Amino acid sequence: MLVRLIYASRSLAPIDNDLTEKVLAAARSYNPAHGITGVLCYSDAIFVQALEGGREEVNRLYARIQSDPRHKELTLLDYAEIGARRFSDWTMGRVRLDKINLSLLLKYSDKASFDPFCATGRATAALLDELAAAGAITVRG
Repeated sequence: MLVRLIYASRSLAPIDNDLTEKVLAAARSYNPAHGITGVLCYSDAIFVQALEGGREEVNRLYARIQSDPRHKELTLLDYAEIGARRFSDWTMGRVRLDKINLSLLLKYSDKASFDPFCATGRATAALLDELAAAGAITVRG
């Protein structure tokens, strides 16, 4: 059974290219062997990640993420059984949230910056779906 899990967390250190590359490298090393795909979204201080795969594998990975000392306030935003993967093209894609179109952010938020801690899980999932459809998810950059 396929599931999609979306969570948010606050980084203990400013999120820079070095930190995101380490997170992405770990994901790209671990995820293929465990059938997990997804996307990592981030701004200067917030991570939002969607994980897709088998229920047991996604749950196991989420448990590992919960013990990662690089972040705090890990918050489960959405967890759903899915019929098909939305992020199947990426072992772990990336989107920098503070670089996307402000009108898109306003569609899912009450301000021109996206705060997943104040948004519904469904709004976050819809934003990620729209980012994928618009081609905003990249492997590098």
